[in-house]
Amino acid sequence: MRAARYLAFALFIAILPAACGKKPQKVAVPEVFRVRLETTAGDIVVEANRSWAPRGVDRFHELVRMGYFTEGRFFRVVAGFIAQFGVHRDYDIHAKWREYFILDDPAREHNVRGTLAFAQSGPNTRATEIFINLGDNSKLLDDQSFVPFAKVVEGMDAVDKIYSGYGEMRPEGKEIDVGRVENSTNAYLVPRFPKMDYIKRARVAE
Repeated sequence: MRAARYLAFALFIAILPAACGKKPQKVAVPEVFRVRLETTAGDIVVEANRSWAPRGVDRFHELVRMGYFTEGRFFRVVAGFIAQFGVHRDYDIHAKWREYFILDDPAREHNVRGTLAFAQSGPNTRATEIFINLGDNSKLLDDQSFVPFAKVVEGMDAVDKIYSGYGEMRPEGKEIDVGRVENSTNAYLVPRFPKMDYIKRARVAE
């Protein structure tokens, strides 16, 4: 079963660039690189470091290169806590990639303000969803195996501007249905939450 799953993943990776009109390319992920997130709240530059979390950084680099985050909403923004993104604008693509988990990285850094980590629901469940720590969450999140892989180096003022009025998702919050986020992505988010900030483009900085 596992071998079949990996084969299916390999085939999906092979055909996805062609489906997007791009030729597949093999690249070596730099040990340290920067990504510019052009968002509706302003530009944010993050620096990823493979010495912090190599598997997480490799996945982040892969997602950025394929344009995964384009038009992706900051769908979970809790003031002073986190700003989360990483559901693809197209549900059919998100439905596949949310199942392509990567193995855990050992924690080497803390969830302090400005760091980025993948969301997860248990061991070896990181896939595409990422959050930016809006405060020092090390005491809360470090022990829950949320592993930082990057940090904001420019544009923290833009991060602080990301709209947080919709608050936490249900059941703690009142407005955003997590099930519909996962199962409908932008078809659910865009018409219902017009103030939600989003990523216009993410690219590896030269």
